[in-house]
Amino acid sequence: MSRFTDPQYLKTDQYKDSSNLDARVEIHKRFSTNPYGWMPWVFDHLLVLPANAKLLELGCGPGYLWRDNAARIPATWDITLSDLSAGMIDSAWRNLVVTGRNYKFKEIDAQEIPFEDGTFDAVIANHMLYHVPDRRRALKEMRRVLKADGILFTATLGQNHMRQMWDWLERTGNGIKRETITSAFTLENGQEQLQEFFPHVEWSRYLDDLRVTDVSVMMAYIRSMGSTADFQEDAFRSIERELTAEMSRNGEIFIGKAGGLFEARKS
Repeated sequence: MSRFTDPQYLKTDQYKDSSNLDARVEIHKRFSTNPYGWMPWVFDHLLVLPANAKLLELGCGPGYLWRDNAARIPATWDITLSDLSAGMIDSAWRNLVVTGRNYKFKEIDAQEIPFEDGTFDAVIANHMLYHVPDRRRALKEMRRVLKADGILFTATLGQNHMRQMWDWLERTGNGIKRETITSAFTLENGQEQLQEFFPHVEWSRYLDDLRVTDVSVMMAYIRSMGSTADFQEDAFRSIERELTAEMSRNGEIFIGKAGGLFEARKS
């Protein structure tokens, strides 16, 4: 099993706390070309839910979706935030306790969701299904806990997401391949996987790119990745030299992005 889908590694290393994810979020926050923002865009899709909706987020991470949309959340929604990692649950609690809202927090493996059939109006899985070892089992569980008219909102990446960065990493000669990382569940193949369990699946793309003007932020992103955990320092220095040269030539580092959201309806 690769690190990317190894629950033990994800819980005790890559996502033991929010520091690695925070480093990766920073580059999008500072250098994305779409000013609207990913989290507000995802939240827009949730507004089809009823006023008394019950929601479960799987893989909530540090609770960014709810922190960034705190003023927009209907007071009557019943929201349970969950993650495989206890450290992420702690980060989410710390980010959200200041809002005064009564969120529920729970450690959950998406492959075995501890709720009764038909509990939720919505299940949210934001950039996490490609981490799940048995996605079919997880999707079956998500369908089970949804009400008859419930919706699964699941975000993922396209095959060419941050392709320029992956090209730099591949040139280090460390054997890293983009295709082995997130190709399990993408914008290109996700619909087919979802349709096995959900009869109606639609998707929307979020148009965005990166124009980075700070090499140190790019390097913090690269160092935070589980994919580069075995890199020696000379590999990081080689990448940094290439990025610095590109910045000198162009005044920026352009990186294309490809992200979107599936809405899968149970009925």
